[in-house]
Amino acid sequence: MKNSWSIIRWFWDVAKSLRLQATLNALIGILSVGLDFAFIWSTKLCIDIATNRITDIPLRRGAALLITIMAMQVAIGFSRRWISALLGVRAQNRMQLQLFRRLLASEWNGREVHHSGDVLNRLIRDAADVTSTITETLPASFSVLTRFVGAFFFLYSMDAQLAIIIICVVPIFVIVSRFYVRKMRRITREIRDTDSQIQSILQESIQHRIVLKTLERIGTMTERLDQTQQDLRRQVRHRTVFSSLSGTLLSAGFATGYLLAFLWGVRGLHQGVITYGMMLAFIQLVGQIQGPFREMTRFVPIIISAFTAGERLMELEEIPVEKEGLPVRFAEGAGLRLSDVSFRYSEDERYVLRNLNYDFPPGSSTAILGETGAGKTTLIRLVLALLRPTEGRVEMYSTAKSLNSAQDVSPLTRCNLVYVPQGNTLFSGTIRQNLQLGRPEATDQEMEEALRTACAEFVLSLPLGLDSRIGEDGTGLSQGQAQRISIARALLRQGNILLLDEATSALDAQTEARLLQNLTQWMRPQQTLLFVTHRQAVVEHCSQVLRLQKIID
Repeated sequence: MKNSWSIIRWFWDVAKSLRLQATLNALIGILSVGLDFAFIWSTKLCIDIATNRITDIPLRRGAALLITIMAMQVAIGFSRRWISALLGVRAQNRMQLQLFRRLLASEWNGREVHHSGDVLNRLIRDAADVTSTITETLPASFSVLTRFVGAFFFLYSMDAQLAIIIICVVPIFVIVSRFYVRKMRRITREIRDTDSQIQSILQESIQHRIVLKTLERIGTMTERLDQTQQDLRRQVRHRTVFSSLSGTLLSAGFATGYLLAFLWGVRGLHQGVITYGMMLAFIQLVGQIQGPFREMTRFVPIIISAFTAGERLMELEEIPVEKEGLPVRFAEGAGLRLSDVSFRYSEDERYVLRNLNYDFPPGSSTAILGETGAGKTTLIRLVLALLRPTEGRVEMYSTAKSLNSAQDVSPLTRCNLVYVPQGNTLFSGTIRQNLQLGRPEATDQEMEEALRTACAEFVLSLPLGLDSRIGEDGTGLSQGQAQRISIARALLRQGNILLLDEATSALDAQTEARLLQNLTQWMRPQQTLLFVTHRQAVVEHCSQVLRLQKIID
C-alpha cells in the first residue's frame, strides 16, 4: 500500500479542480450547524417563556423565531440537494475525462499491468468515490467538526463540568479509530481488487461469448464468476462483522454519555438549579457533541474507501505518458530505416527481433513475411512508436538519399503513418462516425472516394448510406466488409506511410486484386507501403520483400 501522506497530497492536488462544489458544501454545512444551534437556543427560549422563566419577551415572538429558523433549515437542505445534483455529476465527469485522456495518451508496452475490466472499474467506481469524498464527505466532516466545537462551548457555557465529562470520550475514540482505519483499509483494498476481477470476468465473457459457446465452456466461466463472487461475499462479510463490532462498542459509549446527561439534567431539575429549557438544551447539546462522533463512524469507512480508490487511481497515473510536442510531418513523402534493431518485451524473455537492418525507401511497397512469432506485428509496433527498440534505431526520413532529415520514430512522427490493424476494429455507431476517426473534417465526397478506393462502395447502396448504424465490433457487417471500411477510414488520414497488418485476410482473391490496384493508383509517388501478409497476391504486388525469421535462443 502507498504511504498515507502521498495519498493525501494527491487528494489535495485533485481537490483544486473541485474547489467550487467543496467550498459551497462546506459553507452550507457551517450555516446548517449555526441554524441547529439557533434552533436549540430558540427552543429553550420558547420553553422558558412558556414556564414564565422569561417574562419580558412575548411567546409569539419566540414562536416566530423558531418557525423562521425551521424554514431556513428546510431551504438549506434544498440547496444542498440542488448543489449535489447540479455539480456532483459534473465533478465526477471531469475527473473521469482527465483520467480517460491520460490513459489514452499513456505509453503502450504490449504487456499491460492492469486488465481493461480493472481499468474500467477504477474509472467508474473509484473516480466516483474520490469526487464524492472531496465534494461531499470532506466538507461534511468540516461542518461536523464545527458542530462539535460549537456544541462543546455552548454546553460549557451552561455547565462546564458536564461538558468536560462528555468530552472524555475523545481520547478513546482516537485510539480505537487508529486500529480501525488500518484494518479497514486493508479489507477495503481486497474488496476493490475482487470487484475488479468480477468486472474483468464479465467483460471478457460477454466480449468472447461466441468462443465460449463453441467451446461449450459457458459453465466454466459461470463457475469462475461464482467463485470470485463468493470471495467478494466473504470479504464483505468480514468487513461487516468488524465494522459492526466497532460500531456497537462506540454506540454503547454514546448511549452511556447520553444517559449520563439525562440523569445529570434530572438531578439539576430536581434540585432546582436548572430550568426545563436548560434540561432540554442539555440533552440536545449532548446529541450535538456525540453526533459528530456518530458521523465519524459513518465517514471513516467512506474516507477509507476513498483512500483505497485514490491509491488505485494513482497507480493508473503512474503509467508514463507518451512524448508530447509539435508533430514532425514530412511533406514530400517518407521512408523508414532500421539500424541494428533488436527488441524483446522483458529481460527474461527471448528476442523477438535481433540486429535487424532494413530500408523502406519512399515510394516503395514491401511485403513483410514470416512465420508466427517471427516479429512481424512487433516490427509494425516499433514503426508506430508504440514500442521502443531494446537496441538500435528506427528512423523516418524524407528521401532515400537525405540522411540529415532522419528522425527517430516517436509519437511525434506518428502523424505520417496510416495504420490498418488486423481484425475488426470498427466502433459502434454510424459508418460516417467511423470514417471521421480517419479525418473529422472529411466531406461526404471524400468519404465516398475513400470507400470506393477500399472496394467498400457497398456502403453507398445501403438505405441510410454513410449514416447506416453498425453494432459493437462491426455487428451487421461481414468480416470482409468491416475490413474494407477500416481501410477506407485509414485512407482518409492521408499519411506518407501506409501500414497494413493482414488487412486483406478476409477478402476474396478478386476483391483483394481490385483493392491492390486501387491502392497503387491512390498512392502518391513518394508514399511508402508496408504489408504484413501471408497472401501471395500481395507479395507479387510489392517491389521488395522482407522475410523475418523466428529467433530461437
